[in-house]
Amino acid sequence: MSDDDGDYCLIDTARPPEADGPPYAECVLCREPTEYPESYKGITLCPVCEWQEAQRTACLG
Repeated sequence: MSDDDGDYCLIDTARPPEADGPPYAECVLCREPTEYPESYKGITLCPVCEWQEAQRTACLG
């Protein structure tokens, strides 16, 4: 089985749009403000939790 585009990571890396200013959405893990608008629907993480989550789910290969 061959993957022609070389993309072996199955994790969705889509990011919500960054907010221009307050109000900011709360991080779903620690409740700190994120970089994303409060109106964004979906999972939002602060920069620290986002980095930690990326470390936990990093693709190895």
